[in-house]
Amino acid sequence: QVQPVESGGGLVQPGGSLRLSCAVSGSIYSINAMAWYRQVSGKERELVATITLSGDTYYANSVKGRFTLSRDNAENTVYLQMNSLKSEDTAVYYCNLGGKWYGGTWWPTAFWGVGTQVTVSS
Repeated sequence: QVQPVESGGGLVQPGGSLRLSCAVSGSIYSINAMAWYRQVSGKERELVATITLSGDTYYANSVKGRFTLSRDNAENTVYLQMNSLKSEDTAVYYCNLGGKWYGGTWWPTAFWGVGTQVTVSS
């Protein structure tokens, strides 16, 4: 069973930046899409951004203009560049393999990473 591995989380001051990585064993061309979610204790897991095999991207309104997705096919890795970080960005960030838009909603798969903690605090 394939499993993504997240890395790059940590503690950063408000206004700072972090770059998260989602590494996958094998070519990412074999996966139709990848998505980033985040979850705060006591709240539901929310969709942050998605990228398809064709390169189409989606960003939640809360992160649009601050977060950017990119791919490195040679390294089988998807990156989430996070700039101008705010305290409300504090969460555990998860990578999900696959997924698709259906009925106006992004449907994830069961292939989740274990997550990486991002803490934005002074």
